[in-house]
Amino acid sequence: MRKVVHFEIPADDVERAKSFYGSVFDWDLNTMQMDEGEYTIATTTPVDESMMPTEPGAVNGGLMQRSDETPSPVITIDVDDIEQSLKDVEAAGGTTVTPRTPIPGMGAFGYFKDPEGNVMGLWETSA
Repeated sequence: MRKVVHFEIPADDVERAKSFYGSVFDWDLNTMQMDEGEYTIATTTPVDESMMPTEPGAVNGGLMQRSDETPSPVITIDVDDIEQSLKDVEAAGGTTVTPRTPIPGMGAFGYFKDPEGNVMGLWETSA
């Protein structure tokens, strides 16, 4: 059984979203530069040295600029192999939105659309 390991909240105004989530829920929000633009890590629970939540069942996430590909919140699922998972998604009636995209030193992500039209994420941790 594959676990939900991350969430993403798209925003039209990321600074406004950071202010909201930081003040209402006391999340630690740190913005970093990525190839695709800025991404804000939302730490909702303590993490260990490999950036994994230390509390069982807890999930951290991120805030990002809303796009046509990710107009709504995204739930991300941990998989062993994103490329194989995207093949499985397509065989089951879904479509690939974003192919496997590496994040150096951490892993890789991808997005898919399920048969209901929901965009979901995949995460593959670096070995």
